[in-house]
Amino acid sequence: MLALGIDPGTAICGFGFVEVGGGQLRAKNFGVITTSHKALMQDRLLKIHTELDALIKNFRPQVMGVEKLFFGKNSTTAIPVGQARGIVLLCAAQNNLDVIEISPNEVKQSITGYGGANKEQVIYMVTKLLKLDEPPKPDDAADALAIAIAAGYEANSLARRNFLET
Repeated sequence: MLALGIDPGTAICGFGFVEVGGGQLRAKNFGVITTSHKALMQDRLLKIHTELDALIKNFRPQVMGVEKLFFGKNSTTAIPVGQARGIVLLCAAQNNLDVIEISPNEVKQSITGYGGANKEQVIYMVTKLLKLDEPPKPDDAADALAIAIAAGYEANSLARRNFLET
């Protein structure tokens, strides 16, 4: 199963495609979609939509994992992240993708076995799990790969449960 992970943002939107199955994980592609802080918000959102839609059409994932909106200490970033998240969900709907919304702690638990893991621990485990020669850069791409792995695990688990129930 090919899982797409998204770390939403309006300045930097991380993406990662991971093949999950058969006890194997393999990164197919990852990176970031960047927009200029000088551009109008509608133009930034359009760029994210256009580039993400093209990636989805090119790679054809079966599931998309998206980080749940988290209101931390900096609530001023919540609105732009929410806008980017809306664009991501729109792309998923337009491409008939199943979406798994996952919290940062759930991603950390899935990747490291500990929901309180720090960013360095997550990046280390993503690098090891995907057998990458070096840690993925920037951090937004690494986060997206972690989300893709966690969403792929969850999708496979749901598929097994549904199979066993029938």
